[in-house]
Amino acid sequence: MPLNDERPTSTSAAASEDQGSDGESMLSRCDSTNSASDLDYSRQSFTSDCSSKQSSPSSSPPKTITLDEVMTTARDLSNLNLAHEIIVNHSFQVEQPNLPENSLEKRVRDMVHKAFWDSLEAELNDEPAEYEHAIKLLEEIREILLSFLNPGANRLRTQILEVLDMDLIRQQADKEVVDIQGLASYIISIMGKLCAPIRDDEIKKFQEGSCNIVQMFKDIFRVLDLMKMDMVNFTIQNLRPELQKQSVEFERAKFQTILDKTPSALDHTTSWIKSALEELMLSMPPTAQTSSQGKGGNALPGPLLVINTGFIHILFWNHQKSPLPETLVTDEVRLRELQRRLQLLQTVASVLLIVYSAVGGAVSGLPALADRLKRMTSILLEGMHSLHFNLEEALEGVSRQICCELNKSLTKRNYLALPVALQATLKGQICALTQESNPIRTLVEGRVQEYLQVFLSTPNSNVNPPSVPTGLSAVEPEFTALGVSFVCLVNYNKQVYGPFYTGILKSLLFSKTSPHPSFSSGPPSDPPVTSS
Repeated sequence: MPLNDERPTSTSAAASEDQGSDGESMLSRCDSTNSASDLDYSRQSFTSDCSSKQSSPSSSPPKTITLDEVMTTARDLSNLNLAHEIIVNHSFQVEQPNLPENSLEKRVRDMVHKAFWDSLEAELNDEPAEYEHAIKLLEEIREILLSFLNPGANRLRTQILEVLDMDLIRQQADKEVVDIQGLASYIISIMGKLCAPIRDDEIKKFQEGSCNIVQMFKDIFRVLDLMKMDMVNFTIQNLRPELQKQSVEFERAKFQTILDKTPSALDHTTSWIKSALEELMLSMPPTAQTSSQGKGGNALPGPLLVINTGFIHILFWNHQKSPLPETLVTDEVRLRELQRRLQLLQTVASVLLIVYSAVGGAVSGLPALADRLKRMTSILLEGMHSLHFNLEEALEGVSRQICCELNKSLTKRNYLALPVALQATLKGQICALTQESNPIRTLVEGRVQEYLQVFLSTPNSNVNPPSVPTGLSAVEPEFTALGVSFVCLVNYNKQVYGPFYTGILKSLLFSKTSPHPSFSSGPPSDPPVTSS
């Protein structure tokens, strides 16, 4: 709460879903934790017997969950989401909901409000006037004003209680001597002392407005609602530094609470890690050491490699087929935005790779042209993640614009325009990017995954990002910015959920029921970690 002479700051900006903003807000935290996160995570005793609850998912048999437990878990998850959003999103603020203009909820709300205010106006215009509803409104306003005060604001608290003394006001109403207009003016003056600077104009309108008491009550409650939002956001602003100091422990403890009540709360996370592990096991070279049966086994991938591979999978996740891992639900909005950005960048990079491979030296070494082609392609493909987006039609438009731009640049520098046959080839190759098996598309996607793997495994990559692979240099700034945002999100997630990931990996690698036959080469004496 603000001090007696403080006023909360403006909160006109809404919570943003823009990943660029989120990336910036996480950078300050990521600078100090980027390299430490991977190192600390890799230093954990991966083969030690970690008996802590936080080290692995529960292996308890299924049990019946009551409705109360479900509701409690939902509240815990909601609190975890809210705390995480406050910590990682510096632009997060609370705003009043704006109902759609023709929605049923808005129509019902407006009808109820109108009926209430019409009833109040009729009571005040009666002879004699009826003040019961007006007094209830004054009592509600008094409680709201008192809620804005600091515990130490005793003088102002006493004054409000004296002026808005409900017993005295009821006595005055019984004798028809109550001054509702005067009480409303006092309330407006107190609101002027407590409100944020952005509300000063609203208070001034009150003081210069009409004397209609019902309209005045309407405006008072409208501005009080805005002041409540201001106070909530002021509290969030003050709470954020404290949450950030203890964010990792707080989020881990909250998730452990959910896991204790819902043992299946890591099922999707386990499947996600298992999928990454199986993919790596298939590509690992066989070890020279043989098992007791005399058969060679595959080398085991390192835990960091498995988790990093899993995170890269998330950027190519099919949300319609599989739900996100539970440990990533709090970052779903940011991950979807990164996924959309990556999808667009990959397609732009593929288009530019086709152009420069087909046309060659005549358009090489011209950064202004490359930037123009990149911006033009990005604009024409904006929104390509939408289900209703016609990618084939958009790529046809891209190919026409690119041929036009190339011809303009060539003729301007006294080169011949592109031959008709070459233009047709160029258009055909660009439009073929709609095919999932397209070799250019596959090549770019593979290089992007390699780049992200290097980005995740390189210490301080947010400060000194690695160079992009060959063929992606035209969009290097965009890929670098995406990589920085991604690595910050991943490193923070590892800090919070690293013990859970370690427990899952131990269970998958060293349990008797392995997800892959070659896992049997793991130490049989090292049992899977289970929570108590």
